[in-house]
Amino acid sequence: MPKGTGETRRYLAVGLDCYLCLLVVGLLLHSCLGSPGAGAGRTAAVLVGQLTVLSFANQVLLTMAVRASAGKLIMGVRVIRLPDAGRPEFRRLVVRWLYGLLWLPLQPWHHLRRAATAEPPPPERLGGGPPAAPCTDLAGVRQVHRSDLRYYRKAVEGRTG
Repeated sequence: MPKGTGETRRYLAVGLDCYLCLLVVGLLLHSCLGSPGAGAGRTAAVLVGQLTVLSFANQVLLTMAVRASAGKLIMGVRVIRLPDAGRPEFRRLVVRWLYGLLWLPLQPWHHLRRAATAEPPPPERLGGGPPAAPCTDLAGVRQVHRSDLRYYRKAVEGRTG
């Protein structure tokens, strides 16, 4: 099984995904702001809707097609299903996307709460499962370097063929 990527590369890919999503939505939203009937509520609703749709397309649909979101493609990272290093299916990617939408914004709050109560980080994953392996997320997928995945495939082909 290919080893996972480091934390730095994973966070840079997430940052690139967020930046690209906000950039595209900002360009799309620019046309809405120019119309005379665009109020603040309508603009906010359009912004949230576009961010959600673009995030879903990037994190789920693009990952189904090429095993990586836009940020991961730039960083040379691929998403694989565990334990067989196959292509992740739609349901796993949707769970992963929803988990990211709920988990990422709450991290500062969890960090501050942990610091205030001086409690150690939880040893189990959400949902009460066993501790996650490094670079493994809740949906049972792993992020790996593109080159490591290529070498892994050649090694498996050599053993079976």
